[in-house]
Amino acid sequence: MPLQGETNAFPQAARVVVADVNAILAVDGGPERLRAHVVDEHCLRVLDQVEADVPADSARARDALTGLLGRMPRAAAVGHRLSHGGPAVTRPSVVDDLVRGKLADAATVAPEDGPAALALLDHLRDRLPEVPHVVCPDTAFHADLPEAARTYALPEEWRERWGLHRFGGHGLSYAWALRRATELLQRPARELNLLIAHLDDDSSVCAVRDGRSVDTSMGFTGLEGLPMPTRSGSVDPGLLLWLLREDKIGLAELDEALRQRSGLLGLSGGRSATPDELVRAARAGDRRGRLAMDVFSHRVRRELAAMSASLDRIDALVLTGAIGEHQPEVVQEVTAGLGVLGIGSRVPLLIVEAHVELQLAYEAARVAGTASG
Repeated sequence: MPLQGETNAFPQAARVVVADVNAILAVDGGPERLRAHVVDEHCLRVLDQVEADVPADSARARDALTGLLGRMPRAAAVGHRLSHGGPAVTRPSVVDDLVRGKLADAATVAPEDGPAALALLDHLRDRLPEVPHVVCPDTAFHADLPEAARTYALPEEWRERWGLHRFGGHGLSYAWALRRATELLQRPARELNLLIAHLDDDSSVCAVRDGRSVDTSMGFTGLEGLPMPTRSGSVDPGLLLWLLREDKIGLAELDEALRQRSGLLGLSGGRSATPDELVRAARAGDRRGRLAMDVFSHRVRRELAAMSASLDRIDALVLTGAIGEHQPEVVQEVTAGLGVLGIGSRVPLLIVEAHVELQLAYEAARVAGTASG
């Protein structure tokens, strides 16, 4: 199979802070994690970092950030990853009180990630009030989806009143994967038609035509599309209505189950939500582990095939994220079923390391520079 990949293409050195660099603080926080990186704007190299599996709005997260801020030079800008910008924040934007209010309105669409990320934003705006803070929504990469790809077949009144359309996700990861694909293929983004799969803790796929997103599997929220570790992915809405109408479960239980007890965890009968554990279980003959990974691989193949309908040719299939990078058995199962698209014969497969923090720093520097100049 034509395959190009990379191994630590951008080496990261911990705590090598130089006083005269143009340092960007790239922050990614959620209800169960804090990821903060000090990035040299000019060469996009990580100089220092803190990563902890703690809520981003917790005292432990604030203490970790205090230590990082104490070691780094003055930040030229702070980039904040946000999973969903809502209908009002569709581009990376410098945060002022008006933008902050719009982000609060959008937080209900991403109830798992939004509140913790916004609490972290508020904390750092208080700590660094003179530094431009740039919010970078993952939905921004898909802001210009063609109307046919973004529009739900719902009543027009609903769509217009509540802004119901497909937003997508994982935009920072897709933007970085596109950047690396242009380098590996030695062609500008405007000339590339790509299928990209972000396969990680959350997963989705995307079609890129002439360097722009033209279709993607995630929708209004992160529940649409592929099954994920604990999220269901797309499910027949009639099935969900039946559960509610027949009083099988209540709304609160349905919400919790779709977000926290479905996906790989549900498929494996509660055994695990972690792909590498399920791959090992499947290899050892565990039926539920095998089912979980078979369903996941099938759905990835199906979504990629659907995305191909938005392209007139495929220049490469790009896989990124922890599963794409570190689970060759899943990669094999996904690609083996895509021969009809030319994957494995005339279409190259690229394995690209995910570096959301570097794309986040790049976007923050670009927007802050524009804003100040």
